Amino acid sequence: MSTERIVTAETHTSDLPDSIGAPRPRRLDEFVGQTQLCERLGIALKAASGRSDPMEHLLLHGPPGLGKTTVAHIVAEEMNSHAYVTSGPALTKGADLVGTLTRMQPGDVLFIDEIHRLPAAVEEYIYPAMEDFKIDFTLDGGMHARVVTYQLKPFTLIGATTRAGLLTAALRSRFGIAHRLDFYSQDDLDTILERAATRMGIQLDSGEARSLIAARSRGTPRICLRLLRRVRDFAEVRGEGTITTELAGEALLLEGVDDGGLDPLDRSYMRVLAETYEGGPAGLEAIAATLGEDSGTLEDLVEPFLLQAGLLARTRQGRQLTASGRERAGCKPSSGPLFDH
Repeated sequence: MSTERIVTAETHTSDLPDSIGAPRPRRLDEFVGQTQLCERLGIALKAASGRSDPMEHLLLHGPPGLGKTTVAHIVAEEMNSHAYVTSGPALTKGADLVGTLTRMQPGDVLFIDEIHRLPAAVEEYIYPAMEDFKIDFTLDGGMHARVVTYQLKPFTLIGATTRAGLLTAALRSRFGIAHRLDFYSQDDLDTILERAATRMGIQLDSGEARSLIAARSRGTPRICLRLLRRVRDFAEVRGEGTITTELAGEALLLEGVDDGGLDPLDRSYMRVLAETYEGGPAGLEAIAATLGEDSGTLEDLVEPFLLQAGLLARTRQGRQLTASGRERAGCKPSSGPLFDH
């Protein structure tokens, strides 16, 4: 069974700004949703600009596809500086950071995605850079070894992670601002779609077509824009280029995305749990074996949304459909307690 899914929030090549024709918002007032984060950033940016200081280090955590990278670029734009982008897995040793840190100018932004995957050696290396804006590196070895300290220009480190619990306390404590990004409301997604359609030159005949796409986007802008591109292609080939409510529905049906945002893999998972295991509880390995899928794939790609949507529960005995999940899967109501307290 293929795991290439349109409703996953992981980045696809087609999600890159240059390929979709819809650039990321560049200023804070263009960013839709995450009201509390925008308010906190607005205050921090204004205060830092008034003091001519870089903004405090920022930690963003939450599910993928919610705009953590976009926020990093917005901070750099608001500070009239440059953003350097890298990721935790790409930094295998401390020296990997030297080139970037030494060429950064005052107020520049260093964005590290998947920061929870930083190796321990790199993490310790970055502590003095965050606190004192300096790096220490060793020249030579043995009895001739000497430590050279290089003073850095003040900068802002923005870390992004989908697994905040994997960050060490030492690293987490060095961020002045930490914020969790939440899933977006349908109204926010509707606004994002409207703006993206205008930028991309896509014709939508009504707000109903836009709302139909937003309702199936799992509260995630990345999925929302991906569905918009798929519907656009369908409308250009099967219609006259304008996205109508009927065409949007047909396109999403072809992609296998139902009115709740579930795709075939989600529905297969729920059907197996409902029919084979009578709604659960059942172990993840058993469900994976029945589906012929990898358990890690189910845990990372399927279960998060089912949990978020209130269709699935994790109990001590295993996975179990909730009352809503049983109803959606067509499973008979549970005769016993739904959850084990």
